[in-house]
Amino acid sequence: MLGRLNHVAIAVKDAEKAAKIYGAAFGAEISAAVPLPEHGVITVFVTLPNTKIEFIQPLGEASPIAKFLERNADGGIHHVCYDVPDIVAARDTLIKEGARVLGDGVPKIGAHGKPVLFLHPKDFSGALVEIEQA
Repeated sequence: MLGRLNHVAIAVKDAEKAAKIYGAAFGAEISAAVPLPEHGVITVFVTLPNTKIEFIQPLGEASPIAKFLERNADGGIHHVCYDVPDIVAARDTLIKEGARVLGDGVPKIGAHGKPVLFLHPKDFSGALVEIEQA
């Protein structure tokens, strides 16, 4: 059921600035900044040969990562994202096994244009987990 590591997300105050070093120092491909109002963030992706790094910055005061950045002023790893072949089947299995899905449990369209869900960090050793339809 669990696929490859899709990305590691790092919460920052300025996503474009944070990603810039990866392009300058490593020659990595850097995406344009994309606002995702439904998720309350602006994203910038750094594409690596085997995965991606997602820099996320708050989009407005109600952003879900605003409190994270209050507690971690310099930013930090916010979540890890894994591909799953069938997000609804994965959700149902995870719930059956006792994991908590955040929000209403209905997949939302994420930064890659695919359905995503977030899972409660207390159920995953303190790590916020995102699953994305592969």
